[in-house]
Amino acid sequence: MRVCVAGGTGTIGRAVVRELARHGHEVSCLSRRPDDGLSTDARILLADLSDKKALGRIFDEGRFDAVISCIASRTGVPDDAWAVDHRANLNLLDAAQGAGVGHFVLLSAICVQKPLLAFQHAKLAFEAELAASGLRHSIVRPTAFFKSLSGQIERVKAGKPFLVFGDGTLTACKPVSDGDLAAYIVDCLTHEHRWNRILPIGGPGPALTPRAQGEALFALLGKAPRFRSVPLGLLDAIAGVLALAGKVVPGLATKAELARIGRYYASESMLVLDPATGRYDADATPSTGSETLTDHYRAVLEGRASVDRSDHAVF
Repeated sequence: MRVCVAGGTGTIGRAVVRELARHGHEVSCLSRRPDDGLSTDARILLADLSDKKALGRIFDEGRFDAVISCIASRTGVPDDAWAVDHRANLNLLDAAQGAGVGHFVLLSAICVQKPLLAFQHAKLAFEAELAASGLRHSIVRPTAFFKSLSGQIERVKAGKPFLVFGDGTLTACKPVSDGDLAAYIVDCLTHEHRWNRILPIGGPGPALTPRAQGEALFALLGKAPRFRSVPLGLLDAIAGVLALAGKVVPGLATKAELARIGRYYASESMLVLDPATGRYDADATPSTGSETLTDHYRAVLEGRASVDRSDHAVF
């Protein structure tokens, strides 16, 4: 298939491009820069996703069979979120429809089930536009990425305790690797049971609390587990102070939103939410792939993998 990837220079996007190439698809990657290291797997198409006319020309000339969007706002603050998670995706959708593209695969996020933040509302707004468009689509909502759970490896190696909120069991997730998620996304193109559906997905194995993540890391290092509790109220206080200060200094309002994002991830599980009970359900959260978070930790400790931190990592 001829597949156009947006966001192909990000962590998950690069994995998607590699997976598409591995399957023999003809891959084009939209990018603002002429060479982002994808030249061996994809043809680079220079494009600004805010330029609807330019996108229209690219799609008319490319005659793509499918579009995969892996774009996401880097910060999650309102202006960035609505510009990227909503408007840029909407521009892609308009171009795809105008050119007769057959399938649109969207990388979304499982946290939109309980929308309290600007980027979640922006993602949901586009999900609704995509579902109403009539275009065949797959909306993939993954749980936590390995990269966002790897920020404490160096501090634990240095002999410091693993930081948790509360007792470390307030939340849980089913972490998924870049490669396993990319394979799931690419298979949406050919697996009919994934068409015109919202698809929550996690990695293999049971759901892991932050305490379980820390215990796994200590075990790999051969150290006795040591934890330090951080009160959730600390993030509330930081967000409140920054919000007040942001009324005077606009830049601090942005930091307040980042604090609220951190607070969300510290207190909400990245699992399927049962609308009837309002509780997160690990058993109802599907799994894919074979690589576990422990496998990832081991690879990082052995130097076979690097840590690419998420913009929304709490620690």
